[in-house]
Amino acid sequence: MPAPHLPLPPTDRVRSPRTGWTRAHWEAVADHLLASVAPYATPGAAQYRLPGRASWSGVVCDGLEGYARTFLLAAFRVAGARGAVDPLLLERYARGLDAGTDPASGESWPALTDCSQQMVEAASVAVGLHETRPWIWDRLDARVQERVVDWFSGFVSARTWDNNWRLFQVVAEQFLASVGAPHSRADIEGGLERIEDWYVGDGWYTDGDGRNFDYYGGWALHLYPLLWARIAGPEDGGRAQVYRERLSLFLRDYPRFFGGDGAPVHQGRSLAYRFAALAPVWLGALADCSPLAPGLTRRLASGAVRHFMERGVPDERGLLPLGWYDTFLPTTQPYSGPASPYWASKGFLGLLLPADHPVWTERELPLPVEESDSCTALPAPGWLLHATRHDGIVRLVNHGSDHNPASGPAEDDPHYAKFGYSTATAPEAGDLAWRAGLDGHFAVVGADGRPSRRRRIVPLSCRGGTASSRYEAQVGAGTDGSGPGGGAGGGAGAVSVSTTSVVHGPWEVRVHRVTGPHTAVREGGYAVADAAPPQVATGPDWAVARTTAGLASAVVGLYGWGPADADEGGAGVARQVGANAFGSHSATPYLSATGAGREFSVHVTLVALTRDALDPGALRTAVDCEVVGEGAGARVVVRFPDGESAEC
Repeated sequence: MPAPHLPLPPTDRVRSPRTGWTRAHWEAVADHLLASVAPYATPGAAQYRLPGRASWSGVVCDGLEGYARTFLLAAFRVAGARGAVDPLLLERYARGLDAGTDPASGESWPALTDCSQQMVEAASVAVGLHETRPWIWDRLDARVQERVVDWFSGFVSARTWDNNWRLFQVVAEQFLASVGAPHSRADIEGGLERIEDWYVGDGWYTDGDGRNFDYYGGWALHLYPLLWARIAGPEDGGRAQVYRERLSLFLRDYPRFFGGDGAPVHQGRSLAYRFAALAPVWLGALADCSPLAPGLTRRLASGAVRHFMERGVPDERGLLPLGWYDTFLPTTQPYSGPASPYWASKGFLGLLLPADHPVWTERELPLPVEESDSCTALPAPGWLLHATRHDGIVRLVNHGSDHNPASGPAEDDPHYAKFGYSTATAPEAGDLAWRAGLDGHFAVVGADGRPSRRRRIVPLSCRGGTASSRYEAQVGAGTDGSGPGGGAGGGAGAVSVSTTSVVHGPWEVRVHRVTGPHTAVREGGYAVADAAPPQVATGPDWAVARTTAGLASAVVGLYGWGPADADEGGAGVARQVGANAFGSHSATPYLSATGAGREFSVHVTLVALTRDALDPGALRTAVDCEVVGEGAGARVVVRFPDGESAEC
């Protein structure tokens, strides 16, 4: 594990017994990030052209992204210090506003056109200008202010994508209103009304129509409405109170997404934003609506940033690379450019809170995973959060988020389609690994050897320690799409796969019922990755892979995988290179079974992910599984070593 690539202040183990971090650490990291991008600024400081793969928007828009997203960080730093920062920082971003809106500068920003990436970045500029109003906006020359207004005016009556993008328009036009510039109240009201369609209860939003649950719920759909309210002030029409109540509900269980080492669960898109996952936690304190104790807020946030710093992020250049711990492009999307990771600036929202606020002064409190084992049902997204205190791992059991529209063609994305995600693992995302469709997936395998895809997930139930869902498995030609996120596929033979997950102690048991003509099935566990090849072992109906750091993933066949339940069965471990965000070498344990001419079958698997000792052979003997009855009405009874049992 590389040491942090910057000097940090001394730790305070009295106030912060878990992380040692104080506000001074946050200021030091912010200053380092801002200083490190400065050499990449264009002469007028309107663009920051960072090294790395360009996005599909092109180099100029990527440069604007570099300005806008780092300006957001600068704004939090400036406002939190009440302007008492290096004057060169203020001057740099003020110059950028001048050059970015001056068509004659040679580095001006692209106009705001319908559904353009510039809209995303303009929202960051608007928020930054509002928060630094006394130190930047109010001191700008009138002609620069006019040009900035003209640029923002491209939002008025413009079209955005129908998801979290609606809020970029809301925020930017509210800034126009705050400076007395022309704007569309219909745009603002329309955007705020639209997110009401996406609120599904219990504090959860889906990002647009469909079941799009991921970190955008926190760092966009909760964040921007309350940032809008800060700009709107008393004229928020009572909406701010509604948003506070929803955020409070959302935050009740949000700390359960973070492992004992500070890592967030690795699920969803735009994961290169990393620290942005902290935005809703700080926002709760900023909006005075958090159900979390101040010491828990700081422990969660400091632990997450420290987690990445101890693993080399930011890198030796002081930059945030496109990836998770290092550059890893399969984790990114085509819209991601070299400066995209700087949406991490949202994670520094807490700097707006004064130094004497309780989040900075009260003693740190432990995370939920540091206090006890737990399983938390989140019915809105269809997730179970399964945490074990002894190894600090949080696992997300997915029976509800697929990132597909409500109707029409569906896609298969490794960051949404898997049954399991965690704070210690990432899905296999390289092209070859995606085509194999192995980790975190139960597949019906066609005669051509291609696996079915879990595209559209139909949630069935989620309560207590149990969740279930269904997907339609297309078996045959066209099932593999054209790569990660490929088409819906066609094929001859739709087969229904219904799955119930039962969490018990450190284990998850998955019960799969397969209906429709099928011959072969296969199930993969968590992929584990490291700098060195994981160690592997297999038995007649189990397989395990373990990294050199001691993280182990295993699958144990309890029913439907052995000679007594199938014509042919087996276990194995598949290795990949360059397919995983957590390390160059990865391995996935899996089970397979073949039975000719079946119209219905049941397969029961124990899935384990742990840093503790793990003996899958002993688990196979100790955990009993019985299938009572035949066909679709068959009941599955699983009995655990502690005498407890589960039936589904």
